[in-house]
Amino acid sequence: MLAALFIQGGINALRAPEAHAQAAKPMLDAVAPALDRATEASPVVARPDDVVLVKLDAGVKIAAGTLLALGVVPRLAATALAATLVPTTLAAHRFWEETDPQRKQEQQVHFMKNVGLFGGLLIAAADTAGKPSLGWRGRRASRLAAAQAGAVTGAAADLSGRVSGAVHDAGGKITGTAREAGGTVGGLAAGLAGLAPAAAPRSPLAPTSARVPRT
Repeated sequence: MLAALFIQGGINALRAPEAHAQAAKPMLDAVAPALDRATEASPVVARPDDVVLVKLDAGVKIAAGTLLALGVVPRLAATALAATLVPTTLAAHRFWEETDPQRKQEQQVHFMKNVGLFGGLLIAAADTAGKPSLGWRGRRASRLAAAQAGAVTGAAADLSGRVSGAVHDAGGKITGTAREAGGTVGGLAAGLAGLAPAAAPRSPLAPTSARVPRT
């Protein structure tokens, strides 16, 4: 039911695009500079005229309205319809420019009606039919990524601590072994020095070189 109004509006616009372009001219003139900049940044050679823009808007209304009515990609279809409703409302229901009180009131009623439709389209665009929304999925993916990063950081810190401990233990064992080997070598040297023969003392009877007296 929500899509029926847009499908009908798109068909009416395709039947009389010139009249709709004339009604939308004030709004199109206001956004013309933005359209010109967008055209320069796109591969399009020239900006489409007002009639072509009205036909494009009508085509989007019919296509998106049909998809929404059939329940095919309803969230995307509702978003597209909401995007087309904004320029349509600003172009066709400019109640603040009306001078006739009755005409101004009528346009104001139509303006508020479109505001209500816009709210309904936003609800349809946000409806997930019980499925997780994109925002929820994004937040969940962010939490999982943060948890995985924390786990990797913790594992790296644990591995670094184990490697440091192993290096420290290995250094201590090497130092202890070196000290033990040094003590063993020192003991062997001392033992060998004790087994070496002492120098024999000189005997008093040992012959000495006698001096020959002169005659």
